[in-house]
Amino acid sequence: MYLADSEATRQAGQALATVLRAGDLILLQGDLGAGKTTWTQGLAEGLGVLEPVTSPTFVIISEYDSGRLPLYHIDAYRLDNPVEAELLGIPELIEGEGVTVIEWPERLEGYLPEDALVISLTYEGGARTLSAIDRGQSDILKRGGQSCIF
Repeated sequence: MYLADSEATRQAGQALATVLRAGDLILLQGDLGAGKTTWTQGLAEGLGVLEPVTSPTFVIISEYDSGRLPLYHIDAYRLDNPVEAELLGIPELIEGEGVTVIEWPERLEGYLPEDALVISLTYEGGARTLSAIDRGQSDILKRGGQSCIF
């Protein structure tokens, strides 16, 4: 899916929020500046989160409880190994009552559940694109029908 600007990136996140359920896991891939946090801000808006959503790069985990579902926004960029995820309580968040979005999931490869929606954002030459695939038993994209096609 082509995303013309940051507003389109937000809108893509908003559209997906309408079909999310407790326990959904989204693995968000993309280089620095690809739009991962912007997309997550749109998802948060779609969930009804009232607080400003910022990149959790330095805090690693940001929790937002004001929306339809809790949102756990995790940035794994600074984690050196999956054991750190265990110490931070990331497994409990993934299995919790909210939606978990993990930026830089490749840093936790082999540690995360198989069932997840994988979203890849790329930004090259002024153009941003988004692709998504359900992995394992995840059915997030199927739930949305035409409303959240990527």
